[in-house]
Amino acid sequence: MEGIFRKSASIKSCRILKKKLNSGNRVNLDSESVLLVASVLKDFLENIEGSLLSSELYEKWLDVLDEVTEEEKINAAQRLLAQLPNVNVVVLRYLFGVLYSIEQESSPNQITPYDLSVCIAPSILCPPNSGSLELEENFVKKASLIQFLYENCLGIFGEDITSLLGENSKSCHNNEKAAEKQTVESKPVRVIVISKRAQLQNATKSPSGMGPSTHMSIV
Repeated sequence: MEGIFRKSASIKSCRILKKKLNSGNRVNLDSESVLLVASVLKDFLENIEGSLLSSELYEKWLDVLDEVTEEEKINAAQRLLAQLPNVNVVVLRYLFGVLYSIEQESSPNQITPYDLSVCIAPSILCPPNSGSLELEENFVKKASLIQFLYENCLGIFGEDITSLLGENSKSCHNNEKAAEKQTVESKPVRVIVISKRAQLQNATKSPSGMGPSTHMSIV
């Protein structure tokens, strides 16, 4: 999975896959590349109105790292999660389960924990005013926050998130050598995607037909 979330699949491939997902049918992605699925997932996350972690809580999320101890940081993160719509939390649990699995295989994936957070942070937490430029210091802090969240996701979201992706995620470490031999384009990913409108944060404020229309459920 070298380059996951860092490299992008072709626009044409992403368009074709999104069309399948938006058709309303269940799509089995066993035959799709990890790179393509990651690109479509990232696009889905970027198009959630108000961002997955909530732009309204942007400053409070950045303040999490100002807490002194790790326990205080975890508690602060959990308090903010409690303020999110339940569906956002469900998506976050799956997402951080994926990030945790990737982090455990950071060597074959050739991506450092911080680099991974830099790739995913802009997709799940945006400033309240989307039209304004984000300060560099805030972006660095946001990336560090995402790194903290997935490195401590078992304590924040619960240890069961490691089993949300099924048996394949548990056996990932045992298959490390085999995985290294497979290219990004050829390696299948065990994911089922159910296409339906994502009733995420502020969705009720969106005009009919607008916003993200694909809800990705990983089983």
